Amino acid sequence: MEDYLLVDGYNIIFAWPELKSLAETNLDAARLRLQDILCNYQGYKKCRVILVFDGYKVKGNPGEVQKYHNIHVIFTKEAETADQYIEKVTQEIGRTHHVRVATSDRLEQVIILGKGAVRLSARDLQKEIRETDDEIHKQHLERIPSRKNRLFDNVDPDLFQYLEDIRLNRKK
Repeated sequence: MEDYLLVDGYNIIFAWPELKSLAETNLDAARLRLQDILCNYQGYKKCRVILVFDGYKVKGNPGEVQKYHNIHVIFTKEAETADQYIEKVTQEIGRTHHVRVATSDRLEQVIILGKGAVRLSARDLQKEIRETDDEIHKQHLERIPSRKNRLFDNVDPDLFQYLEDIRLNRKK
């Protein structure tokens, strides 16, 4: 059974202080930052991430689905909220897949629970992402030797001497 994480994009952006302050000056940058955060999370957790942004206030908006690295980003169509889209998708895939929905919208949480999904508040998602980042750091980044990895650290001594002679213009 595949795991899905559906994320109410604007709800998360305006619930996380770092993204909220970024959104106040540049909403596009806040969206991209959230997408990057979720890409890293997905790469480690290997679940399918669907990030949903409201597009319902944009006149004539047909909606848009984008692939951003390893996640899907949805901009809903005119007259469709992110909540409505998430409810629809949860109902469609919730019977055959494990679905979690990240939103702090209380009404949305109740609705998705009724459709068999697991709810995750914005704070819970942020905590889980921080824990995942710590785990990535411990599992992978701390294993990398701290010494500098120079080209000549691992080269054959005869080759090193030959190249050193060339560098110093020594004749053999």
